[in-house]
Amino acid sequence: MFTIDLGGKTALITGGSQGLGLVTAQTLHQAGANVAIGFFPDEAGENSARAERAVASLGDRAMAIAADVRDLAAVERMVDGAIDRFGGLDILVNNAGILRDKTIRKMAADDWQAVIDTNLTGVFNGCRAACDRIGDGGRIVNISSISAAVGFFGQANYAAAKAGVVGLTKVVSRELAKRAITVNAVAPGVVLTDMGRTIPAESLDAMLEEIPLHRFGEPREIAEAILFLVSPMASYVTGQTLHVNGGWWG
Repeated sequence: MFTIDLGGKTALITGGSQGLGLVTAQTLHQAGANVAIGFFPDEAGENSARAERAVASLGDRAMAIAADVRDLAAVERMVDGAIDRFGGLDILVNNAGILRDKTIRKMAADDWQAVIDTNLTGVFNGCRAACDRIGDGGRIVNISSISAAVGFFGQANYAAAKAGVVGLTKVVSRELAKRAITVNAVAPGVVLTDMGRTIPAESLDAMLEEIPLHRFGEPREIAEAILFLVSPMASYVTGQTLHVNGGWWG
């Protein structure tokens, strides 16, 4: 059986203190990578506590770094922090994201802007900060969503941001190809992380009927798709969006 070995590589995962980000951090660490867990510095300190618990559970080769992905300077400091600790950066997973679901008639301008700033501008900031800092042959994976393709009711902000991630990924993949840096996106279907569990039960029931595999995804299944894209096996895959959704296309 072929085993992916990321020994000697350093990975930074934004939004890595919980949900898909945390499982991704655990998966890449298990494959041998040094892992930097990026987290939003909330006033209550809950994200910091989660990140520190995650680092403690991983043991060596792990660290936590606070940064607001909406702030380019903060993201640059986060990337530099990982490089200072581990000596370089090889893998970036732009995972940080939020939900502010409302119909467009009820969506306040702040609800729109908050999601665009975090879910799209945050990915731009990650790519921008990494482009001159990540090593040749590095890997960038941006998290999109099935929402970008299906356009769920009440998700104008989220779907627009995640569709923007797909376009951004294509452009950055071209711009960094000369250094053999691959840039891809992963578009999960419905995954029952803490964010996924905020979806109303009646909506989840309706969604389940649309999925050919007739189940929701597990965070591990998305993290393993990310693991493939950052591994040597995906060295000729770039500019792509890998849909991991149980066969659901709306």
